[in-house]
This record gives sequence, C-alpha cells and structure tokens, in this order.
Amino acid sequence: MEQEMGEKMGGEVREGDQEKWVYDSSVDYKGRVPPRASTGVWKAALFIITIEFSERLSFFGLSTNLITYLTKVIQQDLKTAAKNVNYWSGVTTMMPLIGGFIADSYTGRFSMILLSSAIYLMGLGLLIMSRFIPSLKPCDPDRCQQPSKVHELTFFLAMYFISVATGGYKPCLESFGADQFDDDHPEERKKKMSYFNWWNFALCCGLVLGVTFVVYVQDYVSWGVADLILTIAMTITIIIFYFGKPFYRYRVPRGSPITPMLQVVVAAIKKRHLPYPSSPALLYEVPKPEKSHGRLLNHTENLRFLDKAAIIEGNEHLSADKKPSPWRLTTVTRVEELKLILNMVPIWLTSLAFGTCVAQTATFFIKQSSTMNRKIGHHFEIPPATIYTLTAIGMIIAVTLYDKVLVPFLRRTTGNERGISILQRIGFGMIFSVLSMAIAALVERKRLNIAHREMIQGGKNGPVDMSVFWLAPQFMLLGVGDAFTLVGLQEYFYDQVPDSMRSLGIAFYLSVMGVGNFLSSFLITLVNHITEKASGNSWFGKDLNTSRVDNFYWLLSAINGLNICVFVLLSRRYSYKTVQRGGGGGVDGRVGDEMETMA
Repeated sequence: MEQEMGEKMGGEVREGDQEKWVYDSSVDYKGRVPPRASTGVWKAALFIITIEFSERLSFFGLSTNLITYLTKVIQQDLKTAAKNVNYWSGVTTMMPLIGGFIADSYTGRFSMILLSSAIYLMGLGLLIMSRFIPSLKPCDPDRCQQPSKVHELTFFLAMYFISVATGGYKPCLESFGADQFDDDHPEERKKKMSYFNWWNFALCCGLVLGVTFVVYVQDYVSWGVADLILTIAMTITIIIFYFGKPFYRYRVPRGSPITPMLQVVVAAIKKRHLPYPSSPALLYEVPKPEKSHGRLLNHTENLRFLDKAAIIEGNEHLSADKKPSPWRLTTVTRVEELKLILNMVPIWLTSLAFGTCVAQTATFFIKQSSTMNRKIGHHFEIPPATIYTLTAIGMIIAVTLYDKVLVPFLRRTTGNERGISILQRIGFGMIFSVLSMAIAALVERKRLNIAHREMIQGGKNGPVDMSVFWLAPQFMLLGVGDAFTLVGLQEYFYDQVPDSMRSLGIAFYLSVMGVGNFLSSFLITLVNHITEKASGNSWFGKDLNTSRVDNFYWLLSAINGLNICVFVLLSRRYSYKTVQRGGGGGVDGRVGDEMETMA
C-alpha cells in the first residue's frame, strides 16, 4: 500500500506524508517505503555502532601490537616488521574498494556486513588455532633460533582473512549507519552531521579498550586468551546487529555505478564536435524522478567537455515511451555524478600525506614506546601498544568539543549548517599532523641522546630512563588531527559521491589510509637506500637505537607542510554537490530553472 502511494504521487510528496514516510529511495526490511517513526535514525544506528565497536576492538587489539608480535614472537628485524605492518595495514584499508563496489552494485550493505562477519570469525578462529594447536604454535624464542614457518604462514593467513572481512565491514557499516538518516528531512539531516562525530567516538572507545585491556592480556597473560575474548565479543555483537533488522532502512543496489560513468565519457566523445548550447537548461534531463528512484543534480560549469554528453541533437526525438541510448545521450545528473568523482581525485591525492603520518602510530611510535620506561608506580608496567590510547583520547576530546561546543558556535557565527565547510575541517586537521611529526622528531632526538649516554657510554641494557609519556604530545596531537581530518574525510567521501556509490565513498576515504601505509613503506625503502648510499649509515638500523627515525619524522613534517599549501589552493576552487530541491522536467525531458519558472 505504501509503495503504491509513492508511485501515484510521482515524486510529489505532501508535507504530512513526508513526516510519516521516508521517501529517500530506501526501503524497510520487507521492501516497502519505510515509516519514519519506527525505522532509522539513532534507534537503528546504535545497533550498527555496536558491531563497529567490537570490530574496532578486534582490529586495534591486533594491529597496534602487531609489530611487537612480529619482532618478539616471529623474530623479524625492525625494518622487515615495519614493512609487514604497513603492507597488512595497506591491504586492509584498500580492500574496502572491492567490498564497497560489490555492496553498492549487487549485494547491498546489510548482506555484505553479514558475509564479512562470517569471514572475520574465520580469521579469528584461525588465530586461535595458531595459538593452541601444538603443530601450529610459534617457536619459543628462548629455545630455538629459527621461527616456525608453519605458524608464520597460519598467522598471516588469519590476518589477511581479517583484511578481507574488514574490506566488507568498513565501507558498509559506516555508510549503512549514515543511510538511517534522511538527507531531505531537516531534523534528520542535522542528526546525520552529528552521527559521523559519535560514530568516531564509539570507534575510539573500541580502540581504547583494544589497546589497553586486550593488549595487556596479550603481553602478560596469553595471545590465545586475547583472541578468545575478541572472538566472543565479535560473536555477541553480530547477533545484536542482526536483531536490529526490523529497524533499518535499506538501499537497494541498482547495478554497477561504473557503467553510467563510462556512458557519459563515450557520449561526450561522440559529440565532441557539437557546440555548447546557449543555456544549461537546453541540456537533456529526465523529468523529476519518484523519490524512490534518486535525486537530480544541478548543472555546474566545471569540466564542461562532459556536458556534451547531454546535448540533444536534432535527430534525437525524445518521447515518454522511447528512451534514448545512454551511450549516445545521458542526463545532466549522470554528467554531474562523473564530475563529482573527478573533482574528488585532487582532494584524495592531497590527503595521502596525512595518511603517511597516521601510519607511524602503529609502527615507529609503538616501537619508540617499547624502548622507554613504561612503569606507573613501582610494580605496574603498561604494554608498549597501550600508549596508542592517547591518540583515541585526543580524538574523543576533540570530537566532543567540536560537536557540542564549536559547531553550535560556528553555526551562529558563519550561518553554515555544518559550522565550517567539510574541506575547511579537513585542512585544519592537517595542521596538527605537521605539529605532531615535528614534536615526534624532537622527542625521538632526546630519546636517542639518553640511549647513547646510558647504553653506549654506561653499558646499560633494557629501556632507557625516559618516561613513555614523553610520547603523549605526538599521539594526542595526531588524535586531534584525526578528529578534524579523518572525520571530515569520512563525511566528505560519503556526502559528495553520487547517492548510488556511498559504500564506495567510504572505501575511497579508507583508501587514503591504505595508500598512506604503502607510501610510508615506499618512503622507508627509498630513504633507506639513499641514506645508506650517501653516508654508509641508513636512517633505519637493526633497532631503534641505531636508527635516525627523528630525521624521518622531520621529512614527514616538511612533506605535510607543503601538502597543506596545495590542499588550500584546491579547496578554494572546489564546487560542492548541489541537489535539485524542486521542480520537474517538461514533456521533452529538458529541465532547468528557466523552464521551471516559465511553467
């Protein structure tokens, strides 16, 4: 009945029905138009945030202590271990491009999340087997010189199972949560802006528990017991997520989003010799679609060559019962969707430098903490990876202050619904990455001086006499940067992609972190080669005390400083997505403000 109501209205929804039903192309779990009162918003998003909490608990519980496991249990040297961590992190954050594409095109987000849950549990199960089955257990470093190859193979197989599962989780969980808020409803749209902040708040809570409790169990109880805890937590939250099924709003996949973009390119090339029309109103557009079939985009002046794909030739007779070939004539909305993706490329590229800074938190930052005094009082010593908590604390404080204090103030000051634009938020966070790397370089230089005095001159072994909390500023500053740049990138890539590509949009954001990890590994290799050839002493030695990681931090700080200048120039020229809020097309399918006024 509700579906028939939407069809009869032909996209024109009365105000009373707008409050009762959700006409944003989503459906409820029975495939009908969702009722606004019983579906979506926070009552649905909380189920999704719950499973994200346990996924981040598992991910950070494993990833932050990964370099410790590789160096101490599998017995890899620092350079090899750092590269393996970066490769795994890079693959893990690139896999969402595949998972997001499949979800948007074929399976839908809910089904992809369930499939990824099964794969994640398989990975955790393999980890448990590698800890407890005698033939798969790691070799004790005190008893043998060579690590167990069988254990190493099983361990990496399990970790890459988790990578594949994360490839489905990350693009779908966050975008599925954002789907629960209607962009065309003023109150829900404001809640959606807060959603990305509180999503990251929950993410940080999972992170804090992962790098404190889980890492403590790994270091002082048993790696196997920690894996059992993560598996139980994941299983419980998957069940909770499934019970939220009646409350969710679902987006129906409509095939590959890549095909319409190829059609725009082909049509534009075929009509490359045609002159531009005197007015954008003369470009082809379908009549305003029903609410269940998407939204129309306004025409923009950039990348005008693509507009030729929407030019109507004299021999193309349009009628309601005969649609033109999309490989010859496409709509303005299709053209604008391709423009959105192309406009994102420079923003994506200038975000990569920030990703290389974030990559240091799971490698060199953690390794720094392992060489320092981690005692609290006389008897308690925190695990090296637990210091990562400070990043989450910095992010939690910054997100809370931003959402509850800064945004209301900035809304009143600027008149912008968001407070500041998305790109301004991203750029502001990038400043903190420069400061974090500069402070990290200064702290590492001080640590090296102490290590040289105590170990080389004094013959001392073990951690240097320097508190691990000297690392607090670099961790917390990067956490504050995350609250602005990473949350801003999430919102940017979800909001500015075409509506049919929102899982892929989150995947684009995650690929910033993935490519950032690969770039970090590439920089390590490049710098290692150059410094070793130039002076005979590489910046990356066998351990941290024979390395010059402080110089590497200065290099990252300089790269990010230059990158901010480029980002600011691009941001000032950027055009945001604009959606048509009213009006429809004429009989011949052409739309525009001018024709709308004449009608």
